[in-house]
Amino acid sequence: MRIGIQASYSGGFAETAAEIRDLEAAGLDVAMVAEVYTFDAVSQLGYLAAVTERVELMSGILPIYSRTPALTAMTAAGLDFVSGGRFTLGLGASGPQVVEGWHGVPYDAPLQRTRELVEICRQVWRRERLVHDGPKYTVPLPADQGTGLGKPLKLINTPVRERIPVLLAAIGPKNVELAAEIAEKWEPILFSPERSADVWGAALAAGRAKRDPQLGELDVVVGLPVAIGNDVDHLLDAVRPGIALYVGGMGAKGKNFYNDLARRYGYEAEAATIQDLYLAGRKDEAAAAVPEDLLRATSLIGPESYVAERIAALAEAGVTTLNVQPMDGSRESRLRTVETMRRLC
Repeated sequence: MRIGIQASYSGGFAETAAEIRDLEAAGLDVAMVAEVYTFDAVSQLGYLAAVTERVELMSGILPIYSRTPALTAMTAAGLDFVSGGRFTLGLGASGPQVVEGWHGVPYDAPLQRTRELVEICRQVWRRERLVHDGPKYTVPLPADQGTGLGKPLKLINTPVRERIPVLLAAIGPKNVELAAEIAEKWEPILFSPERSADVWGAALAAGRAKRDPQLGELDVVVGLPVAIGNDVDHLLDAVRPGIALYVGGMGAKGKNFYNDLARRYGYEAEAATIQDLYLAGRKDEAAAAVPEDLLRATSLIGPESYVAERIAALAEAGVTTLNVQPMDGSRESRLRTVETMRRLC
Protein backbone atom coordinates (compact mmCIF):
# COMPACT_ATOMS: atom_id res chain seq x y z
CA MET A 1 0.00 0.00 0.00
CA ARG A 2 1.38 3.39 -1.00
CA ILE A 3 1.34 6.55 1.14
CA GLY A 4 0.36 9.98 -0.17
CA ILE A 5 -0.34 13.42 1.25
CA GLN A 6 -2.29 16.46 0.09
CA ALA A 7 -0.67 19.88 0.06
CA SER A 8 -2.35 22.46 2.28
CA TYR A 9 -4.58 25.15 0.77
CA SER A 10 -3.12 27.77 3.08
CA GLY A 11 0.23 28.89 4.41
CA GLY A 12 3.46 29.46 2.57
CA PHE A 13 3.82 27.13 -0.39
CA ALA A 14 7.62 27.19 -0.29
CA GLU A 15 7.42 25.78 3.23
CA THR A 16 4.87 23.17 2.11
CA ALA A 17 7.12 22.13 -0.78
CA ALA A 18 10.13 21.84 1.54
CA GLU A 19 8.09 19.62 3.85
CA ILE A 20 6.98 17.41 0.96
CA ARG A 21 10.62 17.04 -0.04
CA ASP A 22 11.43 15.87 3.48
CA LEU A 23 8.47 13.50 3.44
CA GLU A 24 9.67 12.10 0.13
CA ALA A 25 12.96 11.19 1.81
CA ALA A 26 10.93 9.51 4.57
CA GLY A 27 9.14 7.27 2.06
CA LEU A 28 6.20 9.34 0.79
CA ASP A 29 4.93 7.95 -2.53
CA VAL A 30 2.38 10.54 -3.72
CA ALA A 31 1.92 14.31 -3.35
CA MET A 32 -1.50 15.64 -4.31
CA VAL A 33 -2.52 19.25 -4.94
CA ALA A 34 -6.18 20.25 -4.87
CA GLU A 35 -7.93 22.81 -7.04
CA VAL A 36 -11.28 24.15 -5.91
CA TYR A 37 -11.78 27.93 -5.87
CA THR A 38 -8.22 28.17 -4.58
CA PHE A 39 -4.97 29.03 -6.31
CA ASP A 40 -4.65 26.80 -9.35
CA ALA A 41 -3.06 23.39 -8.82
CA VAL A 42 -0.91 23.42 -11.95
CA SER A 43 1.55 26.11 -10.87
CA GLN A 44 2.09 24.39 -7.54
CA LEU A 45 2.56 20.97 -9.17
CA GLY A 46 5.17 22.50 -11.47
CA TYR A 47 6.97 23.89 -8.42
CA LEU A 48 6.88 20.49 -6.74
CA ALA A 49 8.24 18.85 -9.90
CA ALA A 50 11.32 21.06 -9.61
CA VAL A 51 12.07 20.35 -5.93
CA THR A 52 11.25 16.61 -5.72
CA GLU A 53 12.87 13.62 -7.37
CA ARG A 54 10.82 10.47 -6.87
CA VAL A 55 7.36 11.21 -5.50
CA GLU A 56 4.36 10.86 -7.83
CA LEU A 57 2.61 14.20 -8.39
CA MET A 58 -1.16 14.22 -8.72
CA SER A 59 -3.85 16.83 -9.30
CA GLY A 60 -6.53 16.17 -6.77
CA ILE A 61 -8.61 17.27 -8.61
CA LEU A 62 -8.89 19.44 -11.74
CA PRO A 63 -12.60 20.14 -12.41
CA ILE A 64 -13.59 18.84 -15.84
CA TYR A 65 -15.48 22.05 -16.69
CA SER A 66 -12.72 24.60 -16.07
CA ARG A 67 -10.46 23.83 -19.05
CA THR A 68 -11.03 22.69 -22.60
CA PRO A 69 -10.18 19.01 -23.16
CA ALA A 70 -7.18 19.92 -25.33
CA LEU A 71 -5.83 22.32 -22.68
CA THR A 72 -6.28 19.63 -20.03
CA ALA A 73 -4.28 17.22 -22.20
CA MET A 74 -1.56 19.83 -22.84
CA THR A 75 -1.34 20.65 -19.14
CA ALA A 76 -1.02 17.00 -18.14
CA ALA A 77 1.62 16.38 -20.80
CA GLY A 78 3.52 19.47 -19.64
CA LEU A 79 3.48 18.43 -15.99
CA ASP A 80 4.51 14.90 -16.93
CA PHE A 81 7.41 16.41 -18.93
CA VAL A 82 8.76 18.71 -16.22
CA SER A 83 8.44 15.95 -13.59
CA GLY A 84 10.15 13.30 -15.69
CA GLY A 85 7.05 11.11 -16.05
CA ARG A 86 5.76 11.43 -12.47
CA PHE A 87 2.35 13.06 -13.03
CA THR A 88 -1.15 11.63 -12.63
CA LEU A 89 -4.08 13.60 -14.01
CA GLY A 90 -6.74 13.68 -11.31
CA LEU A 91 -10.13 14.78 -12.65
CA GLY A 92 -13.57 15.23 -11.16
CA ALA A 93 -16.92 16.82 -11.88
CA SER A 94 -16.87 19.01 -8.74
CA GLY A 95 -20.44 20.30 -8.18
CA PRO A 96 -22.86 22.90 -9.51
CA GLN A 97 -22.13 25.43 -6.75
CA VAL A 98 -18.48 25.67 -7.81
CA VAL A 99 -18.85 25.03 -11.54
CA GLU A 100 -21.67 27.50 -12.09
CA GLY A 101 -20.89 29.84 -9.19
CA TRP A 102 -17.16 30.17 -9.80
CA HIS A 103 -16.47 29.14 -13.40
CA GLY A 104 -19.76 30.43 -14.76
CA VAL A 105 -20.46 27.46 -17.02
CA PRO A 106 -23.43 25.06 -16.95
CA TYR A 107 -23.07 21.91 -14.86
CA ASP A 108 -24.37 19.40 -17.37
CA ALA A 109 -23.74 15.80 -18.41
CA PRO A 110 -20.76 15.11 -16.10
CA LEU A 111 -20.53 11.44 -17.08
CA GLN A 112 -20.47 12.08 -20.82
CA ARG A 113 -18.10 15.02 -20.49
CA THR A 114 -15.70 12.97 -18.38
CA ARG A 115 -15.68 10.08 -20.86
CA GLU A 116 -15.06 12.37 -23.83
CA LEU A 117 -12.43 14.41 -22.01
CA VAL A 118 -10.41 11.29 -21.18
CA GLU A 119 -10.75 10.05 -24.78
CA ILE A 120 -9.49 13.39 -26.12
CA CYS A 121 -6.58 13.51 -23.66
CA ARG A 122 -5.39 10.07 -24.68
CA GLN A 123 -5.68 10.98 -28.36
CA VAL A 124 -3.56 14.09 -27.78
CA TRP A 125 -0.94 12.15 -25.77
CA ARG A 126 -0.66 9.64 -28.65
CA ARG A 127 0.09 12.64 -30.91
CA GLU A 128 -2.79 11.84 -33.23
CA ARG A 129 -4.40 14.63 -35.20
CA LEU A 130 -7.23 15.69 -32.92
CA VAL A 131 -10.59 14.82 -34.42
CA HIS A 132 -13.45 14.17 -32.03
CA ASP A 133 -17.17 14.17 -32.71
CA GLY A 134 -19.11 13.53 -29.52
CA PRO A 135 -22.34 14.66 -27.90
CA LYS A 136 -20.49 17.29 -25.82
CA TYR A 137 -17.27 18.09 -27.66
CA THR A 138 -16.63 18.49 -31.39
CA VAL A 139 -13.05 19.18 -32.43
CA PRO A 140 -12.27 20.88 -34.79
CA LEU A 141 -15.18 23.24 -34.32
CA PRO A 142 -17.74 22.83 -37.15
CA ALA A 143 -17.76 25.58 -39.75
CA ASP A 144 -21.31 26.62 -38.87
CA GLN A 145 -20.21 27.34 -35.28
CA GLY A 146 -17.12 29.39 -36.01
CA THR A 147 -15.02 30.79 -38.84
CA GLY A 148 -14.68 27.48 -40.64
CA LEU A 149 -10.88 27.76 -40.46
CA GLY A 150 -10.32 25.15 -37.75
CA LYS A 151 -8.28 22.15 -38.82
CA PRO A 152 -7.12 18.96 -37.10
CA LEU A 153 -3.85 19.50 -35.23
CA LYS A 154 -1.57 17.28 -33.20
CA LEU A 155 0.58 18.07 -30.19
CA ILE A 156 3.88 19.57 -31.35
CA ASN A 157 5.92 18.08 -28.52
CA THR A 158 6.43 14.37 -27.94
CA PRO A 159 5.08 13.52 -24.46
CA VAL A 160 7.19 11.58 -21.99
CA ARG A 161 4.41 8.97 -21.95
CA GLU A 162 1.60 8.42 -24.42
CA ARG A 163 -0.62 7.21 -21.58
CA ILE A 164 -0.50 9.45 -18.54
CA PRO A 165 -2.41 7.84 -15.65
CA VAL A 166 -5.88 9.25 -15.05
CA LEU A 167 -7.56 9.38 -11.65
CA LEU A 168 -11.29 10.00 -11.41
CA ALA A 169 -12.81 11.28 -8.18
CA ALA A 170 -16.26 9.73 -7.95
CA ILE A 171 -18.84 8.62 -5.39
CA GLY A 172 -22.10 8.28 -7.34
CA PRO A 173 -22.75 4.77 -8.70
CA LYS A 174 -22.58 5.74 -12.39
CA ASN A 175 -19.47 7.86 -11.86
CA VAL A 176 -17.78 5.02 -9.96
CA GLU A 177 -18.68 2.58 -12.73
CA LEU A 178 -17.11 4.97 -15.25
CA ALA A 179 -13.93 5.26 -13.17
CA ALA A 180 -13.60 1.48 -12.96
CA GLU A 181 -14.08 1.26 -16.72
CA ILE A 182 -11.79 3.99 -18.11
CA ALA A 183 -9.39 5.26 -15.41
CA GLU A 184 -6.16 3.95 -13.94
CA LYS A 185 -7.11 5.26 -10.50
CA TRP A 186 -10.28 5.97 -8.51
CA GLU A 187 -10.62 8.35 -5.58
CA PRO A 188 -13.71 8.09 -3.36
CA ILE A 189 -14.28 10.30 -0.34
CA LEU A 190 -15.55 9.47 3.17
CA PHE A 191 -14.50 5.87 2.53
CA SER A 192 -15.76 3.34 5.06
CA PRO A 193 -14.11 -0.05 4.42
CA GLU A 194 -16.91 -1.95 6.15
CA ARG A 195 -19.63 -0.32 4.03
CA SER A 196 -17.81 0.25 0.75
CA ALA A 197 -18.79 -3.02 -0.91
CA ASP A 198 -22.48 -2.45 -0.20
CA VAL A 199 -22.34 1.08 -1.61
CA TRP A 200 -19.90 0.73 -4.52
CA GLY A 201 -19.36 -3.01 -5.11
CA ALA A 202 -21.90 -3.40 -7.91
CA ALA A 203 -20.74 -0.24 -9.70
CA LEU A 204 -17.08 -1.29 -9.50
CA ALA A 205 -17.91 -4.75 -10.83
CA ALA A 206 -19.90 -3.32 -13.73
CA GLY A 207 -17.08 -0.96 -14.68
CA ARG A 208 -14.38 -3.59 -14.37
CA ALA A 209 -16.36 -5.89 -16.68
CA LYS A 210 -15.87 -3.30 -19.47
CA ARG A 211 -12.31 -2.33 -18.51
CA ASP A 212 -9.47 -2.46 -21.05
CA PRO A 213 -6.89 -4.93 -19.64
CA GLN A 214 -4.13 -2.54 -20.74
CA LEU A 215 -5.22 -0.18 -17.95
CA GLY A 216 -4.08 -2.70 -15.35
CA GLU A 217 -5.64 -3.08 -11.93
CA LEU A 218 -7.60 -0.13 -10.54
CA ASP A 219 -5.60 1.87 -8.00
CA VAL A 220 -7.98 2.93 -5.19
CA VAL A 221 -6.80 6.18 -3.57
CA VAL A 222 -8.41 7.05 -0.24
CA GLY A 223 -7.80 10.13 1.91
CA LEU A 224 -8.07 9.79 5.70
CA PRO A 225 -7.26 12.00 8.71
CA VAL A 226 -4.45 10.34 10.70
CA ALA A 227 -3.31 10.68 14.31
CA ILE A 228 -1.38 7.84 15.97
CA GLY A 229 -0.95 7.59 19.73
CA ASN A 230 -2.49 6.56 23.01
CA ASP A 231 -4.01 9.96 23.78
CA VAL A 232 -5.39 11.14 20.44
CA ASP A 233 -9.09 10.24 20.68
CA HIS A 234 -9.96 13.88 21.33
CA LEU A 235 -8.84 14.63 17.77
CA LEU A 236 -11.93 12.84 16.47
CA ASP A 237 -13.82 16.02 17.30
CA ALA A 238 -11.49 17.95 15.00
CA VAL A 239 -12.72 15.80 12.09
CA ARG A 240 -16.37 16.66 12.72
CA PRO A 241 -16.46 20.11 11.02
CA GLY A 242 -15.03 18.73 7.78
CA ILE A 243 -17.58 15.93 7.52
CA ALA A 244 -20.37 18.36 8.46
CA LEU A 245 -19.21 20.71 5.70
CA TYR A 246 -19.41 17.99 3.06
CA VAL A 247 -22.55 16.21 4.25
CA GLY A 248 -24.33 19.42 5.23
CA GLY A 249 -23.02 22.24 3.10
CA MET A 250 -21.52 20.99 -0.16
CA GLY A 251 -24.63 21.50 -2.23
CA ALA A 252 -28.28 22.35 -1.88
CA LYS A 253 -30.89 19.89 -0.66
CA GLY A 254 -31.30 17.17 -3.24
CA LYS A 255 -28.01 18.21 -4.93
CA ASN A 256 -25.45 17.21 -2.31
CA PHE A 257 -23.54 14.11 -3.44
CA TYR A 258 -21.87 13.66 -0.03
CA ASN A 259 -25.19 13.79 1.77
CA ASP A 260 -26.42 11.12 -0.62
CA LEU A 261 -23.38 9.00 0.25
CA ALA A 262 -24.03 9.29 3.99
CA ARG A 263 -27.60 8.16 3.37
CA ARG A 264 -26.39 5.18 1.34
CA TYR A 265 -24.14 4.27 4.25
CA GLY A 266 -27.29 4.00 6.36
CA TYR A 267 -27.20 7.40 8.09
CA GLU A 268 -30.40 8.73 6.56
CA ALA A 269 -31.75 10.51 9.64
CA GLU A 270 -28.33 11.78 10.67
CA ALA A 271 -27.58 13.08 7.18
CA ALA A 272 -30.87 14.98 7.11
CA THR A 273 -30.19 16.49 10.54
CA ILE A 274 -26.64 17.54 9.64
CA GLN A 275 -27.84 19.18 6.44
CA ASP A 276 -30.75 21.01 8.09
CA LEU A 277 -28.49 22.38 10.81
CA TYR A 278 -25.67 23.34 8.46
CA LEU A 279 -27.88 25.13 5.96
CA ALA A 280 -29.54 26.98 8.85
CA GLY A 281 -26.13 28.35 9.81
CA ARG A 282 -25.83 26.17 12.94
CA LYS A 283 -22.50 24.66 11.92
CA ASP A 284 -21.33 23.68 15.39
CA GLU A 285 -24.53 21.74 16.00
CA ALA A 286 -24.19 20.11 12.58
CA ALA A 287 -20.67 18.99 13.49
CA ALA A 288 -21.87 17.61 16.83
CA ALA A 289 -24.50 15.57 14.97
CA VAL A 290 -21.93 13.60 12.94
CA PRO A 291 -22.15 9.98 14.22
CA GLU A 292 -19.05 8.77 16.05
CA ASP A 293 -18.90 5.49 14.18
CA LEU A 294 -18.79 7.42 10.87
CA LEU A 295 -15.92 9.47 12.27
CA ARG A 296 -14.00 6.35 13.27
CA ALA A 297 -14.76 4.50 10.04
CA THR A 298 -13.40 7.31 7.86
CA SER A 299 -10.26 8.18 9.84
CA LEU A 300 -7.16 6.59 11.36
CA ILE A 301 -7.11 7.98 14.88
CA GLY A 302 -5.96 5.87 17.79
CA PRO A 303 -3.09 3.72 19.11
CA GLU A 304 -0.66 2.20 16.65
CA SER A 305 -2.16 -1.28 17.02
CA TYR A 306 -5.64 0.08 16.23
CA VAL A 307 -4.38 2.01 13.21
CA ALA A 308 -2.65 -1.16 11.94
CA GLU A 309 -5.97 -3.03 12.18
CA ARG A 310 -7.73 -0.26 10.25
CA ILE A 311 -5.05 -0.30 7.55
CA ALA A 312 -5.65 -4.03 7.17
CA ALA A 313 -9.40 -3.40 6.84
CA LEU A 314 -8.75 -0.78 4.16
CA ALA A 315 -6.49 -3.16 2.26
CA GLU A 316 -9.15 -5.88 2.49
CA ALA A 317 -11.63 -3.38 1.00
CA GLY A 318 -9.34 -2.85 -1.99
CA VAL A 319 -7.51 0.36 -1.05
CA THR A 320 -4.06 0.55 -2.62
CA THR A 321 -3.01 4.14 -1.83
CA LEU A 322 -3.62 5.94 1.47
CA ASN A 323 -3.63 9.72 1.13
CA VAL A 324 -2.93 10.62 4.75
CA GLN A 325 -4.03 13.89 6.33
CA PRO A 326 -1.81 14.17 9.44
CA MET A 327 -3.51 15.98 12.31
CA ASP A 328 -0.24 16.68 14.09
CA GLY A 329 0.50 20.32 14.74
CA SER A 330 4.16 20.47 13.75
CA ARG A 331 6.25 19.60 10.74
CA GLU A 332 8.27 17.15 12.84
CA SER A 333 5.13 15.38 14.04
CA ARG A 334 3.79 15.10 10.51
CA LEU A 335 7.09 13.59 9.43
CA ARG A 336 6.84 11.00 12.24
CA THR A 337 3.27 10.20 11.18
CA VAL A 338 4.31 9.49 7.59
CA GLU A 339 7.26 7.39 8.78
CA THR A 340 4.98 5.37 11.06
CA MET A 341 2.36 4.92 8.32
CA ARG A 342 5.08 3.80 5.93
CA ARG A 343 6.22 1.18 8.43
CA LEU A 344 2.71 -0.04 9.22
CA CYS A 345 1.78 -0.32 5.55
